[in-house]
Amino acid sequence: MNKLKGILLTQGMHGMISQVEGLAKALEIDFTHHTVELNNFWKIIPPKLTPISQRVYKKINQSDFDLIISCGRKSVIPAIHLKNNSKKKVINIHIQDPKINFNHFDFIVAPEHDSIKGENVINTKGAIHYLTDAEIIQNKDYLNSFIKKDHRKICSLILGGPTKYYDYSLENMENIFFILNNLLKKNNFQLVVIPSMRTPKNTIEHAKKFFGKNHTIIDNVDKKAYLSALSISNRVVVTCDSSSMISEAALTGKPIYVANILPRKNDKRFQKFRNLFSELNIIRNLGEDEENWNYQKLDETNRVAKIIKQKINL
Repeated sequence: MNKLKGILLTQGMHGMISQVEGLAKALEIDFTHHTVELNNFWKIIPPKLTPISQRVYKKINQSDFDLIISCGRKSVIPAIHLKNNSKKKVINIHIQDPKINFNHFDFIVAPEHDSIKGENVINTKGAIHYLTDAEIIQNKDYLNSFIKKDHRKICSLILGGPTKYYDYSLENMENIFFILNNLLKKNNFQLVVIPSMRTPKNTIEHAKKFFGKNHTIIDNVDKKAYLSALSISNRVVVTCDSSSMISEAALTGKPIYVANILPRKNDKRFQKFRNLFSELNIIRNLGEDEENWNYQKLDETNRVAKIIKQKINL
């Protein structure tokens, strides 16, 4: 039997790409990825006030597909329009709250902290993503040429970046580095710092100066380094701004510390997510009493894919 063909629609941000590609791979479909571009002032109009029309977005040059997986506000109207105008039956799946009538989609995949319900809504604990156990294991040795050759255990710091909620100021970063340094000294850990696409260069440079040459700071975005760090680390520290990377780290089953930053506006949604992960015994706050703890590895991507496969007889 031939694989189904899918198109993935996002605004091009890493977190969104991770979610749509993760689900596509778990559904075992062939897919192409398309970055959505809205026309003119439609960029600022919410989906519920936007007409379902080709004039809203730049044409996507793909006509043969069985599934659409979309993520993010800008992909909502294109996903609906492409489904409605296809010459064959197409299943469309939207990840996150589309903020439009749910009946436009066959499935909506949304984290519990978004607090949306519906017959076609599949709620997840945290964000789905494209990491797999196999991929993490395959890249285990990648960091061997980077890390210091000694007998210290590894603690990784996974850095996100500034958002409208969290500021990566020198003061905020200093606070995280100071608390983390206490953890490193107490447990004789070697630190591995992994930046993301959103991490400011000055944050990486400051980490080099703060922790010195006795630890390992990866300069550039490097997925293999990220995977390797998740594989070899005894503890993982993730900054609070990235629910996606906290969810990805939870695939490992390893103790995860969240490095908190005082929010500059109400971050109730993020707090709800972190409270859920605390209840699941996945995370602790960086600076809490150090201990080892265990939890069941969180693999929501494959759980969601299994539900969808059963419903569409894939």
